[in-house]
Parts: sequence; structure tokens; C-alpha cells
Amino acid sequence: MSKAAKKVLDEAQETGNPELDLQEKQITSIEDLPGLLHMENITRLTLTHNRLTMVPPAIANLINLEILNLFNNWIEELPTSISSLNKLRILNVGMNRLDSLPRGFGSFPVLEVLDFTYNNISEETLPGNFFMLESLRALYMGDNDFEVLSTDIKNFRNLQILVLRENDLIALPREVGELARLRELHIQGNRIEVLPPEIGHLDLLGSKSCIRLENNPWVPMIADQLLLGPTHVIDMLRNESYKFVYQRHISASGQPPPKNYEAKNRKISRKRESA
Repeated sequence: MSKAAKKVLDEAQETGNPELDLQEKQITSIEDLPGLLHMENITRLTLTHNRLTMVPPAIANLINLEILNLFNNWIEELPTSISSLNKLRILNVGMNRLDSLPRGFGSFPVLEVLDFTYNNISEETLPGNFFMLESLRALYMGDNDFEVLSTDIKNFRNLQILVLRENDLIALPREVGELARLRELHIQGNRIEVLPPEIGHLDLLGSKSCIRLENNPWVPMIADQLLLGPTHVIDMLRNESYKFVYQRHISASGQPPPKNYEAKNRKISRKRESA
């Protein structure tokens, strides 16, 4: 353990400070931080930009933890016990080496913000109860390996921000249109050709709203409107003629197109280079 990390820990234990900032301290193991996993008063723990390869099951001892930030480490797996952190509101495990989320992960009762950007997670490696996280307000899933988004996304009725950029998505389910509180939708850099008409009913054009659509192989009808701006795309989705085009497209497409292995390999290379 570095002297800098020890100093932070000692000061926190002496003062009872509930917020512990251990970013960029060259930490390789949480278990090497004496006393940390017994500091039940901790509400915020920041361990970003370190060299962690795992999170010990004893992380569950931090029963008052509300914010856990593990961004930019080398973590390959999360313990199942992490979902027993009943007060956790914000969890950031972005820029790690995760290819799955643990069983029971959807059990967080008050989780509002989940960020697992820039990992290797796909629809096949999400736990069965993932879409039970009904308290979520913001979900950051960009730079992963999703090809399909479950129709169970409709369960996230409090969701305001959904980031799916730079995946391998071939389509969005109609159920995204049921997310009435959604104000930001980021789907740039995928393989989506058409949008469900239901997205036209969402409030994505307000002063505090955002929709990002670029770098997808859109059908000409969408591509032409996107040149004029997102407002024109949303207006088009509400158009009866578009609904006909959409239905015809999904009926004709049949099976999903083959995986874009070249694009996926480029993504994996970028992740390895940044590690």
C-alpha cells in the first residue's frame, strides 16, 4: 500500500469522515487497505484509476455505502454480495474488464445510476433479474457488446438517461417508447437501420433533452431527415407513412444480420490498448 493511500485511510479513521477518496493511489487490492472493509460509516468510496483486479465479497460490510466508484481498473468480476448494499445509489464500474454482471445483480433496492461503460458485457451475460432495477434514473451501457436490447427495458419506468452508444445493436425494441420519463437517448455508433415509431412519443427534443443517432446505417428515409436534424427524425416517426416503412422493414429483415466481427475486433483492440 502506498504512503498516500495509508495517509488517507488513517485520516478517515481518525476523523470519521464518511467519504473516502483513494483515486490514483496505485492500489492493487482492496483487502490490502487495513480496516477499510470494516468502516461501516463510509457512504462514499472512490477507487478510480487504480490497478484493482477484483472486488472482495466483504465489500458488503460497508452497509452505509451510497456511492461506489471503481472506474478505470482491471476488474474482471464482481461478487454476488455487492447487490446486498441496500443503500447504494450510484455504482460506476466503467472502463474495466467485465464480461458479465453477477447473479442477483438486480436486487439493489435504491440504485439510481449504473455505469458499466467500456466493458465486454452483452445481452447474454446480464443476470436474470437485471431488469428489476426499477429505481434506475440513468443507465450507461456504452462501448460494450450488445446486439439486442431486451423488451424488459420497459420495466425501467423511472429511467431518464439511456446510453447505448458504440455497441453492436441491430435494433431497438418498441418498448423503449414506454419509458415516459426518458430525456436522453444515445444510440450512436451501432448497426440500427430503423427506429420504432413509439420513440416519437418520447420527450427527447426539449431544452434539457438529447437524442444522438449518428453513425448508424439508417434506411434512406431516416438518413435524409437526420441531415436536417433530430427534430425532423422525431417528427417523421409520428408520421403514418413511416409506420408503414418500419413495419415493412422489420417484416422483410427476418433473421438478424451476421455479426460485424471486424467492427467488434476493432472495439476489443481499443479496449486492450487503453488498459
